Amino acid sequence: MRKSYDFSKSKKNPYAKLLKQQVTIRLEKNVIEYFKALADETGIAYQVLINLYLKDCVNSGKKPSSDW
Repeated sequence: MRKSYDFSKSKKNPYAKLLKQQVTIRLEKNVIEYFKALADETGIAYQVLINLYLKDCVNSGKKPSSDW
């Protein structure tokens, strides 16, 4: 390794806005089981499936219903 590096000609990462942020949320057991079963069917990690579903909700403007 060098003792120092020259970053004067560097540029910002254009993908930095697309990075994911780690969060901790509490989900009901049946929700996790559903997505894990779907993950087994599709071969896609269940965290990715949850993210895809939530992203679809954002893009389509879905709002949760609170029919208790």
